[in-house]
Amino acid sequence: MIDLDFSFFIQLVNFIITLLVLNILLFSPIRAIIKKRGELMAEKLGKVEQFTAQSDGKLRDYQAALTGARKDAVDIRNGLKAEGVKEEQGILAAAGQEAASTLKAARADISGQARDALAQLKKDVEQYAQKATEKILGRA
Repeated sequence: MIDLDFSFFIQLVNFIITLLVLNILLFSPIRAIIKKRGELMAEKLGKVEQFTAQSDGKLRDYQAALTGARKDAVDIRNGLKAEGVKEEQGILAAAGQEAASTLKAARADISGQARDALAQLKKDVEQYAQKATEKILGRA
């Protein structure tokens, strides 16, 4: 059986004093450091979350600006394309008119030359007919 004598109480007081001294010298500073570290980590986590939120906002703004710029570029490209088609039609119309006038002038020139040649041939047809007849009949 266990005897509870005076040494037991001395050991109990010694244990309590050791526990208090360890609490003051060791456990309290460690708990304070752990608490500071927890606060620091919470602060850093808050800053990280804030930074993430800001970067997400900036990314959304960038994507919105990029989408707007792409839309503007498509509008500009379509406008320039329509302008180019319009200019092309104008150039083709002018070239068609020029070609038509050149063709008309060439046809008129050829028609005039054909009339002149026909008139010249009609004038000389009797002379040619007579020469041909003479060659055929052998009087040449």
